[in-house]
Amino acid sequence: MSKTPSWPDGLRFAFGTLTALPVRVTRWDREAARRGMLSAPPAGLVVGACAAAVGVLLLFLGAGALLAAVATAAVPAALTRGLHLDGLADTADGLGSGKPAEDALRIMKQSDIGPFGVLALVFVLLAQVAALAQLYGSSWARGALAAVVSATAARLALTLAARTGVPAARPEGLGAAVAGVVPVGGAVAAGLAVTAAAAAGGALLGAQDAVRAALAVLVAAGAAELLLRHCTRRFGGVTGDVFGGLAETAATAALVVFCLG
Repeated sequence: MSKTPSWPDGLRFAFGTLTALPVRVTRWDREAARRGMLSAPPAGLVVGACAAAVGVLLLFLGAGALLAAVATAAVPAALTRGLHLDGLADTADGLGSGKPAEDALRIMKQSDIGPFGVLALVFVLLAQVAALAQLYGSSWARGALAAVVSATAARLALTLAARTGVPAARPEGLGAAVAGVVPVGGAVAAGLAVTAAAAAGGALLGAQDAVRAALAVLVAAGAAELLLRHCTRRFGGVTGDVFGGLAETAATAALVVFCLG
């Protein structure tokens, strides 16, 4: 009998499946998936830190806020090989088709992108870039904080979506591999930890930023939860594409919150 996966196995699972970083997945079983999905927020933290570093570097080299925002939004796409954006587009096409679950899932598996997917990509990327440009325009530190928090919140949405009780829509694929692997208590604990960490990071810039950062995580999780419930009703469960759509929805919602108030 193989030994129980360790937390390093879980981290390798998280980084190997949720990022394009050169990390080899050593275990591919339900227990490793559980630890991996609980480790999704740290993977997001690394992605967000890389995105923020690129954006801030461009600002210090004399680039404008808009160019820094575009680069910051591009880094997470590059570090996931565009899989989350592709998942968002496919999910939008499946939901927008209005067809029964089986037909909608077949549409989502097709390699092309339909009109709903194109619109979803355009509006989500525009919202992300516009939010980051506004934040970088006011403060490089605030823009960097938003980049890190939004990327972490995006992966937290995956942890929450992989909780017990959320079924897979298909018997195969990433959705089936991770659906229902995270205990509800573990998902709640991850959510509280990410919210507290975001607030602590925001506190470095002031009390208002601490509240805004915590609220960004909560709103991101709420927006992702609404989409998750809708997809579960429409498709009968989650798929890898749905996970990608949840991540992009959460990231966008978090960035919008940072721009308010």
